[in-house]
Amino acid sequence: MSLKCLSRDSYRVGWICPLEVEQIAAMEMLDEEHQPLPQPSGDTNVYNLGSINNHHVVVAGLPRAGNCSAATVVTQMRMTFPNLKYALLVGIGGGVPTKTDWGMIRLGHVVVSEPTGVHSGAIQYDHGKAKAGHFERKGFLEAPPTALLNAARELAVRRQRVDDDPIWGNLGRIQTSRRRLRRFKFPGAVNDYLYPSNYTHGQQGVPCEDSGCDPRQRIERPTDEGNDSFIVVHRGTIASGELVIKDAKKRDDMAQEYGVLCFEMEAAGALTDFPCMVIRGISDYCDSHKNDQWHGYAAAVAAAYARQLFFHMSIEEVQRNSNSRQITFELPLNLSEISEVTRFVAREDKLKRMEEIFDTTIGRRTAVVHGLGGIGKTQLAIAYIKRNRSHYSATIWLNARDETALKQSFARTAEWILRHHPSLTYIAGALESRDLDETVKAAKRWLDDRMNDRWLIVYDNYDNPLPGNQTGKGISYTSCVEAGTYSDDDKDLVKAFDLRKFLPETDHGAIIVTTRSSMVKLGQIIHLRKLEDINDSLEVLASVSGRENLRQDPAAADLARQLDGLPLALATAGAYLEQVSISCTEYLQLYRESWQQLHEETPQLAAYDQTLYSTWNLSYRYIQQQSPIAAILLRQWAYFASEDLWYELLEDSGPEKPEWLGALTKTKLIFHASLRILCSHGLVEADPTTTLQRVESRGYSVHGCVHSWMIHVLNQGLENSMAWIAVECVAARVPGKDEQEFWLLQRRLIAHADRCLETIRNIEINGEAAGALHSLGFLYADQGRLQEAEAMYERALEGKEKAWGREHRSTLDTVNNLGLLYANQGRLQEAEAMYERALEGYETAWGREHTSTLDTVNNLGILYADQGRLQEAEAMYERALEGKEKAWGREHRSTLDTVNNLGLLYADQGRLQEAEAMYERALEGYETAWGREHTSTLDTVNNLGNLYRNQGRLQEAEAMYKRALGGKEKAWGREHTSTLNTIKAGSRRQRRCTNER
Repeated sequence: MSLKCLSRDSYRVGWICPLEVEQIAAMEMLDEEHQPLPQPSGDTNVYNLGSINNHHVVVAGLPRAGNCSAATVVTQMRMTFPNLKYALLVGIGGGVPTKTDWGMIRLGHVVVSEPTGVHSGAIQYDHGKAKAGHFERKGFLEAPPTALLNAARELAVRRQRVDDDPIWGNLGRIQTSRRRLRRFKFPGAVNDYLYPSNYTHGQQGVPCEDSGCDPRQRIERPTDEGNDSFIVVHRGTIASGELVIKDAKKRDDMAQEYGVLCFEMEAAGALTDFPCMVIRGISDYCDSHKNDQWHGYAAAVAAAYARQLFFHMSIEEVQRNSNSRQITFELPLNLSEISEVTRFVAREDKLKRMEEIFDTTIGRRTAVVHGLGGIGKTQLAIAYIKRNRSHYSATIWLNARDETALKQSFARTAEWILRHHPSLTYIAGALESRDLDETVKAAKRWLDDRMNDRWLIVYDNYDNPLPGNQTGKGISYTSCVEAGTYSDDDKDLVKAFDLRKFLPETDHGAIIVTTRSSMVKLGQIIHLRKLEDINDSLEVLASVSGRENLRQDPAAADLARQLDGLPLALATAGAYLEQVSISCTEYLQLYRESWQQLHEETPQLAAYDQTLYSTWNLSYRYIQQQSPIAAILLRQWAYFASEDLWYELLEDSGPEKPEWLGALTKTKLIFHASLRILCSHGLVEADPTTTLQRVESRGYSVHGCVHSWMIHVLNQGLENSMAWIAVECVAARVPGKDEQEFWLLQRRLIAHADRCLETIRNIEINGEAAGALHSLGFLYADQGRLQEAEAMYERALEGKEKAWGREHRSTLDTVNNLGLLYANQGRLQEAEAMYERALEGYETAWGREHTSTLDTVNNLGILYADQGRLQEAEAMYERALEGKEKAWGREHRSTLDTVNNLGLLYADQGRLQEAEAMYERALEGYETAWGREHTSTLDTVNNLGNLYRNQGRLQEAEAMYKRALGGKEKAWGREHTSTLNTIKAGSRRQRRCTNER
C-alpha cells in the first residue's frame, strides 16, 4: 500500500494547528494524505501532508501554545517547503459576546480575520510601551493575503445563495459516532452559558454546575432559530497575545477600544513575516467560566470553514503540472456479485434507447428501467454495461432492494475503490469505523469529485420507493412490532426509502435504476415488457433446456405462447425440461393442470403471478420426489431473506433442530447436493464469492419473485415453528467481537434478521426466545441499527423478566447491553442508570468480585471517562483491575483490557509515564497470552506509538508503528482497513468495553 509522494516544492498552503484537538480536526478535512518527506536537519517540526480540492497542503502542530512557538514553526516550515505562498492558522479562540452584521457571537461560531478599514484584521494586544500611566499598543499585524480574502468573500456570497451549508456538510467528515471522535459533537445550545462581566466563577477547574455558579445569573439570549445546520461566521479583528484571557472586564475593554471579536495566542508569531489568515472556532467567552466542553466542536467548525476556502482558491497551473502522479479514477469492471444469464436474448431496441439516453454529454444522465419482476431488467443493465464498458472509467453495481442492502453494497464498493486507490485515507477511515453510514458518505465523496466524471452506477431492484406524499422516513420495523399492527400490506412500506439521498450530489456521471415501481421518476423511463416475438421465447427455452430442436417442435411454440413471453417462467420451464425426460407436450399438460389448481386455490393472484407460480409449482412437485429435504428447505426459506443462505447459518439452529434440518446439514456434501437440485431447476442460484463470504461458506440466493412464491404459495400463513427455526439460526450465528472479521459475518446476517422481525411480530416471547432476541439486539447495535437494537433488547428484557425475574443473570446481561447502547447513543444518564441497575443486581446475585460485576464496573469507568469525570473513572478502573487480577490473574484478556483503559485514562490526564507503564504491561500480557502477531497485541503496539509520538520520542514511535503495520499486513493483508489506518498516527485509541454479548 503506497500513499502519493510529491516533492517539497509541490506544496503551496500551510495549515497551522496550535492544539492536538485542532490538528485531529484538520486531518479529517483532507481529501487524501501523502507520504512524509525528508526534512533538513534544522527542522524539528512534524508535518502531515495531503490535499484538499487538488491544493497540496502542509499541516503542522505547535509543541506549545504561544506566539514564539508559532513563529518558530512557521520559520522552519517555510525553509522546508520553499513554495508556500500563505498559511491558515486554524483552531479555537475566546469570543467577545458582541453583535456583528451576522448576529451575536455565540459558542460554536467562527471568527475569521479580515481588515476593517481601521485595523489589518489582527492586533497584538500585549505589544507596546508604557506611557504616562497607560499602555500604548504599537502596530498592527500583517493583513491576510488577497487570495484568501477573495476566497472568504466568495464563500460568504455562495453560502447565502444555497439551501445547504457546505461548512455544515464538512462537519460530517468527522465521524463523531466513533468513541475517540465524540468530543467533536455539537454540545447543544443549552450548554452555551454567558454570565455578566462582573460575575466570577465559583471554583477553578470545576464546571459551572458543580462550582456553585448561580444559573439565575446566566444572560438569556435568543437562540438561532432555524439555523441548526448553518454555521455562523463573523469576519473582523482578532487579538493575539501570550496570555490566556480569563477576565471578562479586560475582554470588554479591549473589544470596545479596538473592535476585537476574538482572542487567541499564536497569530502574532505566525504573522510576523508570513501572509496568513486566522480562523477561530469560539470555545469560550474569555471569562472566568471558560472550560473545555466546547473545544472539540469549536475546533471542528474552524477546520470545516478552512476546508471550504480551498474550493474558492484558484489552483495554479504550476501546481497542476507538478511532478505528482496524475490522479485517476479508474476501476476495473467487476460483475462478480451479479448473477447473469449465459445468453442475453433480444431487447436490441431497449439497448439502443439506453445508449441514446447516455449519449447526452451535458450533466448527469439517468435511465430508469421499469418492468415486472423477472422481466429482464437486471439482464438488460448487464448487457448495456458489457457492450459499453469502454465509455466509463468505473462501473459500480449497487443492490437497492432495501436501505440496508444498499448500504452494504456501498461498503463493498468502498473496499473495491480502496483496493485500487489505497491513498484514499478517508475511505480507509470510514471502512475501519465499520459504520455503514460513514462508508456511504465516503464512497459518495469519491463519486462527487469533480474530476471523477465518467462513472456509471446501477441501482438494481429499487422496488420500494417512498410514496409521493411521504417526505419523511418509511415505517420502521420497531414501530410496527411494538404497536402490533404490522401486516403483509406494510411490508413494502417498511422497506420503502428515498433513493435520492444515496445518489451522488454532483451533476455528472451516468445512472441506471431498475425498478418494478411506476412511482420512480428519477430519469428517462425505459418500459420493459414481455418478449413479443415467439422466436425470442423459443430461444430462451432452447438455451436453458439444451434442446436445440425445440424451434421445430410445434408443442414448444404452444408452450412459449402459454408462458406469455415471461423470461423467468420460460427459464424455469427450460430448466425442468433439462432435468426431466418429458416432451414439451407433456410439460404443457402438467403446466395447465398446475395453473388450474393454483387459480382455484388463489384466484386473487394476477395472471402474471399465476403463470410464474404455476411453473414453479411443477418444479416443486418434482423436487419433492427427488429430495424431500430440499423441498422442505424451499418452504423454510420463506422465513429467511431471499439472498445469501449458507450452510453454517442452518447448521446450528438450537437443541430442538427438526429432523429434516438435521439431515440437510449433517454434512456440507449433503447440503450442497440438495442445493444443486434446486439450482438445476432454476429456482436457486449459487452466489459468486464476495468479500462477505471470506467467513464461512458461499451462499445461495433466489429471485425476489421466487421468494414471494415461497411466502404466499408454499406457506399459506405463517408457521410459528418455522419462524423460530429461522430466528434461532440467525441468533446462533451472531459472532462475538473477538472473532476475526466478525463484522463481515454480521453483515451477512442482517438481512435475515430483518426478515425474522417480519415473521415474529405477534409471537409470545418466552425465556429461550428472549435470549435469541438479545442476540439480534447485539447484532443490530453493532451494525448501527440502534432503533432496532433498542427494540430487541427491550423485548428481550421484558421476556426475561417474566420468565426468570429482574435479578437473573441473563436479565442483567440485557440490562448491561442496554447501558452500552445508550452510551453509544450519547444518552449518558440513561446508560448510567442501566449500568447501576446491572451493577447492583450482579453484586446482589454474584458478589462484588464476580467477573460480571467487574465487567460492568469497567463499563461504568468508560462512561465516567466520556463524561469527563476522570477521578471517578479511575476509581472504577482500579476496582475492576483489582477484582479481575484476583479472579482471573494478571495476564487474563479481560484484565489486560482494563489495564489498556487505565493507560488511555492516564494519557488523557497527561500522566504519560503511568500511561506508558500500563501500555507496556498490557503489551507484555497480550504477547504472552496471544503472541506477538495477534491483533489485540498490535493495537496496543499502535497505542504505544501514539504515546511515544506525543512525548516527542519519534524514533521509538516510528518503530512501534512499523511493527503494528507489519503485523497487520501479515494478519489481514495490505489492503485491510485496519492495516491502512495504522499509517494514520493516533487513529486507534479505543477503550475496551466488556460483557457485551
